[in-house]
Amino acid sequence: MEIKCIVIDDEKLARDLIIEYISEISEITVIGQCAKGSDAIKMIDELEPHLIFLDVQMPSMTGFDVLDTITHEPYIIFSTAYDQYAIQAFEKNAIDYLLKPIDKERFKKAVERAVERIKKDEGNIEQLIDTLNQDKKAQYSAHIFVQKSEKLLNLAVEDIIHLEASGDYSIISATNDQFVCSTGISKLAEKLDPSIFIRIHRSTIININKLKEIEKHFNGGLVVKMENGKTFPVSRTYTKALKGRMV
Repeated sequence: MEIKCIVIDDEKLARDLIIEYISEISEITVIGQCAKGSDAIKMIDELEPHLIFLDVQMPSMTGFDVLDTITHEPYIIFSTAYDQYAIQAFEKNAIDYLLKPIDKERFKKAVERAVERIKKDEGNIEQLIDTLNQDKKAQYSAHIFVQKSEKLLNLAVEDIIHLEASGDYSIISATNDQFVCSTGISKLAEKLDPSIFIRIHRSTIININKLKEIEKHFNGGLVVKMENGKTFPVSRTYTKALKGRMV
């Protein structure tokens, strides 16, 4: 599998160094580079890379601003000279966080982790597609057990509003509560009826019955608003499935 990547950093020397390191890794191909957040948004959504190396601090737009705007959903390795952004970076589901000046061995370890994660998740998507193509009469769970403090609660699936991936965990938002589950989002998806629970992003599944409205984003993408007020961008990969429900 060829992994396509884009390098985004306002410092040319930093871009050149990352590209030099990448040149020694056969599985990754650089398909673009840029120095500004606005250029990054356009490049990411047009070229749809598997992976981006993203500087946190750039003129006009930060790396976090870029991620909040794009519709495509790449894997991310952040780079910055300041470590105070680490927590925020991992909240964005980053694979890794590199401090400048970037150590070559540290870089290789980050990339190895990214390659492993990308290959694993690509396989999960294929597995999910196979699941969705199974007999429509297959039985899906009407209830699941979720942990709350020291108790296991019986949660009616119909009360789930949306599910979000958080690393190896999943966050389940229901009508009256929220739960953290140690099961990954792809495994949870196997228990849910795909005619009701639609994946709109690599890290987000929504209950179509709890969807309040769909808005068009300024860059042509879609944003869904759930009945609990939470909004989510719809990635280009999953837009077709959602548009199939429109009349």
